[in-house]
Amino acid sequence: MAQATAGFHPHREDRRILDDLARSGISTSDAQRRGLHLVAHERWIDEVRADAEKMRAEKVNDEPDAW
Repeated sequence: MAQATAGFHPHREDRRILDDLARSGISTSDAQRRGLHLVAHERWIDEVRADAEKMRAEKVNDEPDAW
């Protein structure tokens, strides 16, 4: 299986952040990977919040026990 690559053209602020991270020992690819994971986590949090909002009025104490 061939390796897929992804790239982007950083703007001035992106470049500043990447340079700052590089000084801390974080590579551009690691920064991008971590950024993708953070976006995925934020989406998961949004889904959990939406589910919690839907269940807000649910009263589980009014339901019979499952056992």
